[in-house]
Amino acid sequence: MSNPAALQANRVSAWHGQRQVLHAVNVEFEAAHWTCIVGPNGAGKTSLLKVLAGLMPCQGVVNLQGKALSAWRDQERAKQLAWLGQQDLAGDDLTVYDVVMLGRLPHQRGWHGADARDHAVVQQCLHDLQLTPWRERSLGSLSGGERQRVLLARALAVQAPVMLMDEPVANADPPHRADWLNTVKAATQQGQTVVSVLHDLNMALRADRVVVMHQGQVVMQSSPQEAVLRDCLQEVFEHRLVFHEVQGQWLVLPV
Repeated sequence: MSNPAALQANRVSAWHGQRQVLHAVNVEFEAAHWTCIVGPNGAGKTSLLKVLAGLMPCQGVVNLQGKALSAWRDQERAKQLAWLGQQDLAGDDLTVYDVVMLGRLPHQRGWHGADARDHAVVQQCLHDLQLTPWRERSLGSLSGGERQRVLLARALAVQAPVMLMDEPVANADPPHRADWLNTVKAATQQGQTVVSVLHDLNMALRADRVVVMHQGQVVMQSSPQEAVLRDCLQEVFEHRLVFHEVQGQWLVLPV
């Protein structure tokens, strides 16, 4: 029996200016699972993720934990939904520690500031992502891949039931991509729901579920092991892929 949906989009449409980028999208994301959204450039992947996060206006309804996203109070929604976007803005002069502490803001009351639990959560996130030695470094002094790890720690510090991540391993080297996979798997085992957009199909096929988008629509949602998913990927990527099974895991190569 499947878990209930943690997040749903019901007949969601959205526009960039005059251009429609989402066309009556229906999709749901199972609780305590990692779902990866894939598709060619311009398919609407990031637009859908922003709509799910409440960062982009839309027609239709987004439900978070069975309740309309628009019905959540801002602070409560911020506790339920963590966001990691491409090129997220954060003050380059802030220390790594302070950037990760920003993830605790939804849990803080008024002007009381961070308490002992907030500091403990931040320290744990820094430790888990091997960032403790950088805690006093400024964000602006880090490389693109290092910066993305700090922003991931900020998202994890929210301890939200649902995490949305847009290209979270951009600029990451192979070891830290592997670390990200382990982080996501650990999060879902603890009951969190993760929805990510990835261009790397090899990483995407490690997810519990894969959503394929094309021309602003969801064309398939499937387990990565299903043959129909590979057929669908071939179609949307114009038959420019080759699939090989290696030790029970699908490897995708471009043609």
